[in-house]
Amino acid sequence: MKVTRIRALRGPNLWSRTTCVEAIVHCTPDESNLNVRPEIEARLRQRFPEVAAFRPYPLTKPLSLAHVLSQCTLSLQIRAGCPVSFCRTTPTTEEGVYQVVVEYSEEAVGKQALDIGRQLCEAAWSDAPFDTTPHVEALQELDEDIRLGPSTGAIVDAAKAHGVPIRRLTEGSLVQFGWGSKQRRIQAAEMDSTGAIAESIAQDKELTKKLLAAAAVPVPEGRPVTSAEDAWVAAQEIGGPVVVKPQDGNQGKGVTVNVSTREAVMAGYDNARKFRDDILVERYLVGSDYRVLIVGDKLVAAARREPPLVVGDGDSTVVQLVDRVNADPRRGTGHATPLTRIRLDDIAKNRLAEQGLTVDSVPAKGQRVILRNNANLSTGGTATDVTDDVHPEVAARCIAAAKMIGLDICGVDVVCETVMRPLEEQRGGIVEVNAAPGLRMHTNPSYGKGRHVGEAIVAHMYPASADGKKNDGRIPVVAVTGTNGKTTTVRLISHLIKSNGQRVGMTDTNGVSTAATAAAPAARAAC
Repeated sequence: MKVTRIRALRGPNLWSRTTCVEAIVHCTPDESNLNVRPEIEARLRQRFPEVAAFRPYPLTKPLSLAHVLSQCTLSLQIRAGCPVSFCRTTPTTEEGVYQVVVEYSEEAVGKQALDIGRQLCEAAWSDAPFDTTPHVEALQELDEDIRLGPSTGAIVDAAKAHGVPIRRLTEGSLVQFGWGSKQRRIQAAEMDSTGAIAESIAQDKELTKKLLAAAAVPVPEGRPVTSAEDAWVAAQEIGGPVVVKPQDGNQGKGVTVNVSTREAVMAGYDNARKFRDDILVERYLVGSDYRVLIVGDKLVAAARREPPLVVGDGDSTVVQLVDRVNADPRRGTGHATPLTRIRLDDIAKNRLAEQGLTVDSVPAKGQRVILRNNANLSTGGTATDVTDDVHPEVAARCIAAAKMIGLDICGVDVVCETVMRPLEEQRGGIVEVNAAPGLRMHTNPSYGKGRHVGEAIVAHMYPASADGKKNDGRIPVVAVTGTNGKTTTVRLISHLIKSNGQRVGMTDTNGVSTAATAAAPAARAAC
């Protein structure tokens, strides 16, 4: 068996509306009719028991090794956790030559699965040993490395459900939606309409506070500091517990909360300096940590976040309790899983020391042992959905904060006792505004109902027309093929469409051109 001309079909194609990898497979006469070699299937299933049933297409044709290859490629991806379901093998007009088409979710994974499938088929044919397990594990690792993160993935999945065509532009999180003049781009939870100035403001916590205060949004008092000694002076000016954090930071890195002694404040300053040079000291607000997600001018989700912690049972050490929590299958490394594993690093050990504990201590039964000061999911925290509990005035303050900064997708961090009462009544406030916020806590909260935040973002990018007509980012395409008269036909079609006041993109012998009628320069029917 020989595999040639492997190519990726990155959109709707002759075979399917899904992305596929296509290959030309050349089989010998013996490989073209496995009905006379039933032992081949037995050998293959011995090496890869999870492979699905083999069926020729059309059913009247004999089963070939090319049919086996397509099903192996598909089954390998399924075994690796990829959401794929389509494969097709079609004989060509040339004897022993087949077109093999297999759906993929990630192009590199699909091509590698095809190569592994070829090796598997060859091993079964020659009755050579072949261990499938390490190859499946390699596919899983590759898929985890290159697949979209949970935030981008949630938006992409919603766009697919909405009928919007998708094209991944890089190996990162940059994705194009739609075609031609209707195309939009996202990168993580950030749209192409997000302003660079708005994002820059959101990164500057002190400037953000000033703007929010000017809009009558409650924020904690505080100021930037230039040294550890100045941090202590600022803490004394504020009075009471304070928070020491980088002025430009993310994911809770370098943040120290609820400190009031000189030693703790100065240590917090040194910790923050590990991540940024500009440090901020502000009042510590009493209450829980909430993240509110704003899309456009609407609140679409809210979650209460808890820091990473373990609860003592009176018998186990802190290390054993952490290992038990990390055994939860929902916890993993990075952002690919709903939860992140808790790390017993220096920050966690310092937090334990503040509670008079070490990693080998045995907490009392029911004792809550906090392992970090911040409640970010990326450091092992948990999230509980509270969207239905948010008071209208709290929602209004969060929407005002997003508008003041200028973000169309905005994560607003709120600290208060409860979101069921206005912030002013409980001395709560907004402590941070985030561009490109993580969506994982809303789509897959640790507790409570997941929210369809991806759908809200897609609906904001592609709003329905005034008459309620769905906007799916697509444009009509007319394809003309034949021997003679193609260019003339294309020009006639282009002329008729332009005469109807629509914009047309046309390609013919002379190249690609775009034109619009003077009567309707804003028309967007085609491009």
